[in-house]
Amino acid sequence: MNALAIFGISALMSTIASAIVAILYLWPRLRSLEQKRALAALVAPHMVRFVGLSLLVPGVVSPLLPAAFAVPTAYGDFIACVLAIIATIALLNGAPWAIPAAWVFNLWGTADFLLAFYNGPHSGLQPGALGAAFYIVTAIVPALLVSHVLIFRLMVRPELRKPA
Repeated sequence: MNALAIFGISALMSTIASAIVAILYLWPRLRSLEQKRALAALVAPHMVRFVGLSLLVPGVVSPLLPAAFAVPTAYGDFIACVLAIIATIALLNGAPWAIPAAWVFNLWGTADFLLAFYNGPHSGLQPGALGAAFYIVTAIVPALLVSHVLIFRLMVRPELRKPA
């Protein structure tokens, strides 16, 4: 099987697994929480998006990794990390601007992923050029993408939450 097929299958299976875990275990629990606490639980894992900066580290990734993919993805992830930290702290402290901060984070973070999904194929990205970062893209990103969907769902339709 070629590397591109393995890459695609890995990302797809990780997305499916993440969605199943979210539906079976996360969503029922999140619906029982107050909105800001539920959002904080979903935003907080994005604080690790600083790992996207590894796309700029020679030896972690191949020198053949296209800069058109690596640079905006790495810095976009780092900005998403900072926004996630701000939003998480605001949500947990009940700041009046917490929900807008979560919106800013979620819009930025989702747009960052969508831009990376676009830039990858359009920049000539080959899966092997990701080096060790292959696992970020195929294991971590799908789970975080599923959490973005859940965050949007909580913010757009808060009435879906069950009372505690």
